[in-house]
Amino acid sequence: MPATRELAIPIPHEEIATFCRKWGIKRLSFFGSIVRDDFDPSRSDVDVLVEFKPGQTPGWAIVSAEDELAKMFGRKVDLRTQQELSRWMIKEVLSEAVEEYVETR
Repeated sequence: MPATRELAIPIPHEEIATFCRKWGIKRLSFFGSIVRDDFDPSRSDVDVLVEFKPGQTPGWAIVSAEDELAKMFGRKVDLRTQQELSRWMIKEVLSEAVEEYVETR
């Protein structure tokens, strides 16, 4: 994944870390327009790629996690895992993804 770079909107780093610990997330990255030049502040959502710790996948509760992030950013959030993405899409997502959180333990 590319090195950290400026994103289209401010990122609440501490809140993201707390969110990840709460939901059992091992790794969280941003992708899509938030990491590119085509982000539109009035319309764009925030695309988030997560990897859960083993045994921590929330099932349908992922919708609640998505809602929590949407409140944090004040806009719609699409929360995805690699398993949800097609083979061709995962390659594109990983090539542009900007890592925000990685569990250190």
